[in-house]
Amino acid sequence: MNRVYDDERLAGAYERGNEMPEASLRAWVELIASSVPSPSPAVVEIGAGTGMFSAAMARWIDGSSVLAVDASEPMLAEARRHHPHPAVRYVSGAAENVPAADGTFDMAFLSRVIHHLPDRTRAARELARILRPEGVLMIRTTFRERLDAVVYDYWPQLRSTDERRFPGEAELLADFAAAGFAAQEVASFAQPVTASLREYHTRMTTRPQSKFASITPEQFHEGLQRLAIAAQAEPVERPVPVVERYDVAVFSRR
Repeated sequence: MNRVYDDERLAGAYERGNEMPEASLRAWVELIASSVPSPSPAVVEIGAGTGMFSAAMARWIDGSSVLAVDASEPMLAEARRHHPHPAVRYVSGAAENVPAADGTFDMAFLSRVIHHLPDRTRAARELARILRPEGVLMIRTTFRERLDAVVYDYWPQLRSTDERRFPGEAELLADFAAAGFAAQEVASFAQPVTASLREYHTRMTTRPQSKFASITPEQFHEGLQRLAIAAQAEPVERPVPVVERYDVAVFSRR
């Protein structure tokens, strides 16, 4: 996985800069729960980061237990600090080498991590190993052919970076089919991440995403200035929520 996440500054900024309103987070967990194959599921989140989704799943999926796996110790430290939960265990590990026995989990969840995996094929085989028969895998990402995040409006250089990093839909489906997964659904889901463009600007001042490492400080500040101008033009009495859309691919283990 991209070792930029070992940066303690990024780990702190990631926690503050990637949170979402509780209603949006709960809507995501309801979507995840709709694919859970059994009651009281054992869930593993790969690339759990600072633990937002892991703790939310433990809170809102009845009877669930969650193993939250991440390769970054700074991220795990933030997760334990900000999102402790008795049903969540935070552990160091990688998608290609998950610290769990065969057939342990009913569901695996990966959010915004698939493009960081150095060996996606090996990771797919590892996920097949740790899932129970008929287990479910959900991947939250953005496919290369549908890059439409708000961030590209202000930092257009990031689009070309992500076109190289993110997989296409057919590519991802083929990789997981080869590891023994059957695609069940590919859908699109969008939720607000901030209540206004002003709030989004405040969030982005901390450079809370690893992709910002691919541009120069000058390019970052130029984009931030463009965003500041747009945010200042937004009517205070009529703020518009900033919405982020993601592709969601759901697989079953054959």
